[in-house]
Amino acid sequence: MSHDDFAFEPTPGLPAKLPDGEHIVWQGKPETAGVARDAFHTTAIAVYFGALAVWRLATGIADGRAAMELFSTVTATLALGALVLAILWGIAVLVKRTTIYTITNKRVVMRFGIAIPITFQFPFQQITSADVKPVAGGRGNIALELKEHTKISWPILWPHVRPWKVGKPQPTLRAIAGVDGVAEILANGLREAHGQNVTVQSSGTKQEGSAQSFMSASAGSVGGLPAQ
Repeated sequence: MSHDDFAFEPTPGLPAKLPDGEHIVWQGKPETAGVARDAFHTTAIAVYFGALAVWRLATGIADGRAAMELFSTVTATLALGALVLAILWGIAVLVKRTTIYTITNKRVVMRFGIAIPITFQFPFQQITSADVKPVAGGRGNIALELKEHTKISWPILWPHVRPWKVGKPQPTLRAIAGVDGVAEILANGLREAHGQNVTVQSSGTKQEGSAQSFMSASAGSVGGLPAQ
């Protein structure tokens, strides 16, 4: 018997039927590996526990401890690291399972929540800019900068939010496969919405017409999908 986390929605990832004249142009989910590595920093954590095990082994040898004691110490350290990594990967799996990102011809919608599903929508007209950050293997993040005075909570958005931007949170489509193509789709929608050329930006480098980054997402509202 299969289970669909979004079976109660009229369209998966959307809390209500789209208004007339609006349609979906792209939908996707974050990749588990990307969430684990980029949001939960599993690579850094693995390196930390590996280094800790080596340090305990070296100090144990220097102190003249018995081989069995050294083995137990190193094994316990590595086992703890493996447990932490397993928990974080498990959470990353749940993040992927419970998340759907949607781009329509008028807005970006983010549907996520492991315990309590929540929907944020960001109409194109409320968007000021966005940044595309390629990571590896075509995967990447698209951070959406919102208009001034937009009320949105960084903790509620996490991990679908740009790191360190706590004062002015930037909702982020995280660990997206084929991020360049998704960026181009969003850029085209924003060009139509704003009726002008889109200035793109990738990790601080600006250029006209590139899909690497561009004018982007916007003010967050929670709930249904009102007509634009």
